[in-house]
Amino acid sequence: MTAGVGGEAATTRLNKRMAELGLCSRREADDWIARGWVRVDGQVAAMGQQVAPGARIEVDRRAQGQQQRQVTILLHKPIGYVSGQAEDGYQPAVTLVQERSHWNGDRVKQRFSPAMLRGLAPAGRLDIDSTGLLVLTQDGRVARQLIGEDSEVEKEYLVRVAFGAVERDVQASFPPAQLARLRHGLSLDGRTLKPARVDWQNPEQLRFVLKEGRKRQIRRMCELVGLKVVGLKRVRIGGMTLGQLPLGTWRYLGPDERF
Repeated sequence: MTAGVGGEAATTRLNKRMAELGLCSRREADDWIARGWVRVDGQVAAMGQQVAPGARIEVDRRAQGQQQRQVTILLHKPIGYVSGQAEDGYQPAVTLVQERSHWNGDRVKQRFSPAMLRGLAPAGRLDIDSTGLLVLTQDGRVARQLIGEDSEVEKEYLVRVAFGAVERDVQASFPPAQLARLRHGLSLDGRTLKPARVDWQNPEQLRFVLKEGRKRQIRRMCELVGLKVVGLKRVRIGGMTLGQLPLGTWRYLGPDERF
């Protein structure tokens, strides 16, 4: 594959430019450069190299083959598992990716291999008290699409709430002005949150659609307007839904599926 861009005034580190072009992640770029798989203007690239605007970047076919073997996993995470590294005695969600927990309804017929676990990392957070769709991937392009600074991918959640002592028909008691604040007007850690879509799914449950993923964001948003989260489940990331995937099982992202 070959790529080039123009119109920028300054040079850019090669791995950053390759990520910006959507060729790979920065980590992958460094790996490919180390293997001699990248050329800039016809010359084998060096680690840490700066590239000028309009530089022609070529990547060896072996890199494309490596990317095609990378897997992306959709996991229905249960409560009690952390998304990333083990902490406070809790297991990371990746430990659920085993042959016996592979969903038998998966349309992708690829068999589980321990090699799949190498470099498999969560593309986004889902805290220990929450359940639902978690993406684990070896593909830096997928990770950048879902959690990169410029990501616009929607995440949808169903959130059961209480309002003070009110646990039934919360919708009737909760002020509409506070619902408007959930949609836009709240800040966390000194930063204004992006607008969100927030509506009542039923009298005790809200539906949130966000385009960002700050730490414990929904729980903290709810606290700011006097709500307590009783249960939280992520049901969609971009174009991928949890669907019928059973709790604690996983499936592959198919070659025809996109976030």
